[in-house]
Amino acid sequence: MKLRRDVFQAIADPTRRAILLLVASQSMTAGAIAVNFDTARPTVSKHLQILTECALLEQEQNGREIYYHINAKKIKEVADFIEPFRKMWEDRFNKLETIMKKYTSQE
Repeated sequence: MKLRRDVFQAIADPTRRAILLLVASQSMTAGAIAVNFDTARPTVSKHLQILTECALLEQEQNGREIYYHINAKKIKEVADFIEPFRKMWEDRFNKLETIMKKYTSQE
């Protein structure tokens, strides 16, 4: 049994996040993805492999080409996990903003 890569390690890399944003709007081949980056094609292929292994991207064979597309279900799982943390920090920043407004209005 092959262990899946950690999804958060995968999205920690800026190139992989850029690939996810690129593929979010349409399915693309590795070559079409690679032309958007100033790195060697094998490097992009390695990024695609990591994103596929952690199930953020899925592959679909169409003739001789392999197309990569977003796995929306997996992206939603990540977003659902992060959401409580986003809300917590948003609440903290709102409280800090309230305190700062009180402080600056006293001057």
